[in-house]
Amino acid sequence: MQPFRYTRAADANAAVKAVAGNMSAKFIAGGTNIVDLMKEGVEKPAELVDISRLNMTQIRSTPSGLSIGALAKNVDTANHPMVRRDYPLLTQAILAGASAQIRNMATNGGNLMQQTRCSYFYDISMPCNKRDAGSGCGAIEGINRYHSIFDWDAECADVHPSDMCVALAALEATVNVQGTDGKTRAVPFADFFKPAADMMMSDTSLRHGELITSIDLPKSNFADHSHYLKIRDRASYAFALVSVAAALELSGGNIKQVRLAMGGVARKPWRAFEAEKALTGKAPTEENFRAAADAEMKEARPLEHNKFKVELGRRAIVLALKRASHTAAV
Repeated sequence: MQPFRYTRAADANAAVKAVAGNMSAKFIAGGTNIVDLMKEGVEKPAELVDISRLNMTQIRSTPSGLSIGALAKNVDTANHPMVRRDYPLLTQAILAGASAQIRNMATNGGNLMQQTRCSYFYDISMPCNKRDAGSGCGAIEGINRYHSIFDWDAECADVHPSDMCVALAALEATVNVQGTDGKTRAVPFADFFKPAADMMMSDTSLRHGELITSIDLPKSNFADHSHYLKIRDRASYAFALVSVAAALELSGGNIKQVRLAMGGVARKPWRAFEAEKALTGKAPTEENFRAAADAEMKEARPLEHNKFKVELGRRAIVLALKRASHTAAV
């Protein structure tokens, strides 16, 4: 780890100003990702600006839904009574991620900003365009069991590691950001991550120095019928091979609204729009769930070692939908 300057921001304006004024500066809050990257020599910031003591930890109801602070810990968010009652999908996703120790340290904003856990990205002896532009992508011709089956290209085939973000994609969250001009802007979650073709320099649409302040969740009728399914190699402290966030609103025996997002299959949380279209207005039957899963997975482009993810994804969609439709979320 190379030497760096450490400063503690007194407020959000000071934090933004400090990072915006130094292209080699980074924010640090829980530090569960940036510190690992620095230890491995992947990230080499000249300055870390500590925002962990800023007043951005509130979780509160709003006229339009719920606001969760960017610096609220993952564990506090997952276990907050309003989140558990109104957005159980988010609770399930957070509790499926990482380990209890990491959830006790990790923040909501940091979860959104975490880097890929691709082994080629972390190993500085291996080629990785994301870490070293122009060096190539080791995963394309290498061991790619954990990599993308949607929306990858010859430059990169990594997958986004977050469970929380998969739920936020399904819940159609909005990310509030403080800019370098002191003004705030609201970024729909669908626009927060860049298209895959533009991800080489940065995964997100944030400009250097912009700071996530909170995340808004809109009101919905999904609480009683939602489920987060995570399939992984071991029961804890493992990233998803495939995950599915499923949320349904049922009315008159049919699906009035449905939201589906997937993890472990693309370079950002993958919104399953084809499956949603196939289900809207239909009865919540296994036959319809299978048809929706087929519609979504037909565009998958697996690599040499992850062909199993196509069938795994198909079955995961069906199982997540069955669980969401038959049992009220807890």
